[in-house]
Amino acid sequence: MNITRSSIATRKGPAEWFTGDVYIDVVAEPESTSRAGAFNVHFTPGARTAWHTHPHGQTIFVLEGVGRCQRKGGPVETIMPGDRAFFEPGEEHWHGAAPDRFMAHIAIAQADDQGSTVTWGAHVTDAEYTSS
Repeated sequence: MNITRSSIATRKGPAEWFTGDVYIDVVAEPESTSRAGAFNVHFTPGARTAWHTHPHGQTIFVLEGVGRCQRKGGPVETIMPGDRAFFEPGEEHWHGAAPDRFMAHIAIAQADDQGSTVTWGAHVTDAEYTSS
């Protein structure tokens, strides 16, 4: 058995990428031997990502709470513990917590040849967040 002790502190999600308070714990970062990145992302009520895309797509797996997600042009969807959402490569989308609930998910994405896992866009407006 090999146990790797956590040595990376929880990071506050940057305001350029998120609306509201979001905290990120690293599960795995892309390295020379692996392109996979995985992060445990904790959203406070109403917090959410900005619009963004991933070169190889992204999977999120909801661990706890109640969240929301949306792909550009689609409806806002409710996501709950055990739900898994896959966003296609290049598909513009956002995800975050419901207005009155915390939400945590594991986010998994693969880096491209330049080492990028994500391209960030504009913040999700309150009108977009509350649309149904």
